Amino acid sequence: MIRKVWKRFSRFWEQDRGLTVFLVLLVVGLFIAPVVIHQRPIARFVGDVLFTLLLVTGAWAVSRRRAVAIVVSLSAAAALLVRWTARFAPLLDLSVGTAVSSLVTLVLLASIVLARVFQRGRITRQRIEGAVAAYLLLGLIWAEAYELVALFRPGAFAGTGAGPGTAQDFVFFSFTTLTTVGYGDITPVAPAARSLANLESLVGQLYPAILLARLVSLEASWSFRERPGGDDPF
Repeated sequence: MIRKVWKRFSRFWEQDRGLTVFLVLLVVGLFIAPVVIHQRPIARFVGDVLFTLLLVTGAWAVSRRRAVAIVVSLSAAAALLVRWTARFAPLLDLSVGTAVSSLVTLVLLASIVLARVFQRGRITRQRIEGAVAAYLLLGLIWAEAYELVALFRPGAFAGTGAGPGTAQDFVFFSFTTLTTVGYGDITPVAPAARSLANLESLVGQLYPAILLARLVSLEASWSFRERPGGDDPF
């Protein structure tokens, strides 16, 4: 019985449907949880729980190749260990370790999700959802990078208050930069912060164009191969 349930569980994550669950968790963590929960201590705890679910789900979603799954799982485990140690041992300053480990894990997840999205074959709804998830991961990656800069260089961002800024501040700034909205309430001051912001705005412009072109070419290639006697034109 347990073996049968485990096989079904593993089979689910081996399919592209795992990308859908991954995207749902991203949307909940980024756009719903901050609105529903206003009290900061509870919000931080719920944020840690959602981040844990996100990393665990991401590790399973990329588990088609065992070696890749092991690397991502180890990275996610390290990030979670540092994050929860910092929560239960507040006297230890693990802010830098939390940001670095989270950044590395998010970069790995985004890279592997994009590899699955851009692999050959028919473009399904789940693969498009994976592309959206990768876009959201880019915003989170830059948010972690901004937080890391602020930790090493206090005052790197204007508009975050007296401290280096909260995670929500950097998530907000990251997505306004990624989408080139730029409200201007938070602005980069330090050279490293400005360089990261410039790079993110450039990626935010190029990603949709490259994504659309690649998905169209993949779908066209699949359609040609499915025709009798059809060859791959790409």
